[in-house]
Amino acid sequence: MNFTISRTQKLIIAGVVILPLILFTLYTWATLSYTYSSGDRAGYVQKFSRKGWLCKTWEGEMAVITTAATMQEKFYFTVKNDAVAARINDTLGKRVALTYKQHVGIPTSCFGDTEYFVTDVKVVE
Repeated sequence: MNFTISRTQKLIIAGVVILPLILFTLYTWATLSYTYSSGDRAGYVQKFSRKGWLCKTWEGEMAVITTAATMQEKFYFTVKNDAVAARINDTLGKRVALTYKQHVGIPTSCFGDTEYFVTDVKVVE
């Protein structure tokens, strides 16, 4: 038996394999580039750790307390920048304001467990 694949068939096979990879890459780039919302949240960082098997990111949890009579809200966040992570570690136990950017639709948790990416931290007195 002689199996020969024509040039057209090779191009179709390559397109079926490569096109989804290109589309996935473009979609991922778009979700990481486009900021859906941005802002600040103030509270106390309760948990902060470096996580991941292959893609290491800093993951945190902040208690957002508005008034003494209300229940606390938890704000889960991701930090990609090691310098910002070090500054957050230095402020543990203090009331802080985290500046974040929200990226919606990120297709994998390799870039972070949450869609909220912290870019700055300030101590609030």
